[in-house]
Amino acid sequence: MCGIAGFAGVTPSEAAARSRLIAMCDAITHRGPDSAGYFVADGIAMGMRRLSVIDVQGGTQPITNEDGTVVVVFNGEIYNHHQLRRDLIAAGHRFRTRSDTEALVHLYEEHGVEMVSRLHGMFAFSIWDCRRRRLLLARDRTGMKPLSYRLSAGGIDYCSELRSFLAAPGEALSISPSAVMQYLAYGYVPDPASIFAGVKKLPPGHLLEWGANRSVEIRRYWNPGLPTADVGDERALVETLKVKLDAAVASHLESEVPLGAFLSGGLDSSTVVALMSRHASGRVKTFSIGFDESQYDESPVARAVASALGTEHTELIIRPNVEQIFESVAAMFDEPFADSSAIATFLVAQLARQSVTVALSGDGGDELFGGYSRYGDMLGKARPWPMLKLVGALGLMLPHAFRGRNRLADLGRSRWGRYAATVMQPVRLDEGGVASPSIPEGLIKIENQFDQRVSRELGEDFAAGMMLVDLESYLPGDILTKVDRTTMAVSLEARVPLLDFELVDFALTIPGSMRVTAASSKRLFRQAISDLVPKIVLTKPKRGFELPMGRWFRGPLRGRVEVLRAPSAALQPYVDRRAVARLVREHGDGRRDHSVLLWRLLVLDYWLSALATGKLSRPPSVPHAA
Repeated sequence: MCGIAGFAGVTPSEAAARSRLIAMCDAITHRGPDSAGYFVADGIAMGMRRLSVIDVQGGTQPITNEDGTVVVVFNGEIYNHHQLRRDLIAAGHRFRTRSDTEALVHLYEEHGVEMVSRLHGMFAFSIWDCRRRRLLLARDRTGMKPLSYRLSAGGIDYCSELRSFLAAPGEALSISPSAVMQYLAYGYVPDPASIFAGVKKLPPGHLLEWGANRSVEIRRYWNPGLPTADVGDERALVETLKVKLDAAVASHLESEVPLGAFLSGGLDSSTVVALMSRHASGRVKTFSIGFDESQYDESPVARAVASALGTEHTELIIRPNVEQIFESVAAMFDEPFADSSAIATFLVAQLARQSVTVALSGDGGDELFGGYSRYGDMLGKARPWPMLKLVGALGLMLPHAFRGRNRLADLGRSRWGRYAATVMQPVRLDEGGVASPSIPEGLIKIENQFDQRVSRELGEDFAAGMMLVDLESYLPGDILTKVDRTTMAVSLEARVPLLDFELVDFALTIPGSMRVTAASSKRLFRQAISDLVPKIVLTKPKRGFELPMGRWFRGPLRGRVEVLRAPSAALQPYVDRRAVARLVREHGDGRRDHSVLLWRLLVLDYWLSALATGKLSRPPSVPHAA
């Protein structure tokens, strides 16, 4: 696991290029505290920070092929590298290390850019072809590892985290107002946009080729499939799912450093831990955190599951310093990021890092197998009746404080419009949002971007469509970003076996109704794990991680909430002060619950302040749990 950075094209002198590259890599030392490596030549500079996991002594990067004409820096793990190594040796390639990284250069020699389709793992990497003077950037299928880039007349820059761009000498990045509007809608900035103008994220399942003639080609090498009509009977599907789940977890266990797992007591993490226990030579190390307020504490369930599975369990019950933890977690992200569960993910990662270097996570199961409650809620609603569009239009005309306004507006939406309303906050002022009137209307049409994402899912299988939309947007933009940044902040490698691409491809062929219905979530998945996990896991209702927002906004974060109304607040250029004041007032009076949007505003305001003071150009500071 590492962080990478580099640039190609018109470069300064070798000494200046190396200095700039080192600054970019120093900003991400948390991603790789064990070592650093650099490659600088005419027209190219590539660097990395390494967290040693496989071939700890010999896997230092950059790594080249036999004659030094192909160079790679790599972030991630390739789980099928042993098989690739055998095939490549049989084809005449010679290896100098035991690392999975070295397989990449030889695979590129053998198959060119088509190599990416043969990789089984999580990855973001760059390969420089010295003969062709060609740079290849690639990102894994579901976006487990991040990769951003920027094109210019002189060439291309890239990095794992945007703080590398901020740390480079002479950089001047400007905020994209359009990206701020997307953030206010989603709580994150979705691919391929970034918070900075002119900087983009390489979307999951894509590769980018940059040539010395300044040519650029970006293409998708993996397309998630759609359900097939003939998938066989349900019993056979359950048996196949059992086999694929087992294989996925088993493939993620290779490590030369201590390895463990996060355990929340939910379906997904319990499944991963149960399958780890089948293959581990000793007791699996598991980790969970809880809060000392019982209504927000799920640690007893995790403790019960750990006991039933016989793991070596570590838990920490905490009362965090809210001000400190809020600031630290907000600044861990290279873009504004408002999923409050990042606090819990960071705390459990920090706990795990005291004992292990690698931790398996249960993320991805909800998007693949129908775990979110919104799926059932949407499927339980009757199809929209065209005549109700008028009722919905009338609802939008009501005052924002009118309690039935949103329910009436929902009646007039299409099925996808209703779903969009569950995953997006309104941005326009006249819809209950907070966008500044000075923001051009064209930058606020967030629903158009959502429509583009669902254009290929407008079939009859609405359940499968919802899951696929989340797989391509919410999963990489929110869930995997959260896991990557919070674990890397403490130099912990997180692996996500439920996103093994063979398991993903299989899950996507299953009709939505076999995965989730209005009355039952994760139907097929529950059957597959029924004899694997403790019964308490199967009967416990799903509960997303919750924070005591109401108490925090009235207590330790009250001052921050009030500051949002001040003319000096960092977010003022992007929001309407009167709209923000209304949110604060209505929430404080108990008339409306604006916790979600207020949290987004708090994070945005602090993140912009941290950017202005240079805090985001350095590795994140890590507080101790209290």
